[in-house]
Amino acid sequence: MKKILAIAALFASMAVASAQQFGVMGGLTLSTMDGAKTPKENKAMTLYQAGILYKADLGAGFAIQPTLSYSVKGANLKQNNDVVSKTGFAELSLGLQWGPDLLAFRPYLFVEPYVGYGVTGSERLQLSGTETSVESINKALVEAKNKLEYGVGAGLGLEIATHIQLSVQLFRNFGPLYKADHLDTGDLKDIKSSYVDLKNYQGAKITLAILF
Repeated sequence: MKKILAIAALFASMAVASAQQFGVMGGLTLSTMDGAKTPKENKAMTLYQAGILYKADLGAGFAIQPTLSYSVKGANLKQNNDVVSKTGFAELSLGLQWGPDLLAFRPYLFVEPYVGYGVTGSERLQLSGTETSVESINKALVEAKNKLEYGVGAGLGLEIATHIQLSVQLFRNFGPLYKADHLDTGDLKDIKSSYVDLKNYQGAKITLAILF
């Protein structure tokens, strides 16, 4: 009996080991932002993402796939003035997948809550004024931006031969893009009304992953 249990435990451990994979990923982010005053004047920006991942099969078609990535999001917005906003986030997501294993390939649906922190960023506000004053406002907008992001994505993917994934998802960051109290100070007082209602980045991601 002990030998049977030992053999069963060995096979179980081998099955668990084979169901775990690491990988690398990369792709495109297409994002914008909106606000109550300008819902139709935004232009999506095409940027990029790259990172590493871990996948563990849970059985019955389910899998979890945490991902650590550098994800750049942005928007080209026409407010009272044109503004181009970009932020590069160190982002941690926890994907939950479900899809049937069809041997050669596996289609799946997934939902992916995430959190991130802005490690790079830029703002470019197009307005009249001296170069020094415009540069000062752009720097103030970078400081007024919320560094912490949180949100959720959902989409569908295709896994080929257990080693290649191609997925498409829609995502949305929650919360405002700029901190309201930071817009009350200094150079930003005069443009506060144009930015205080702006919601955070939203859009789509197209991702290719290689699993080992």
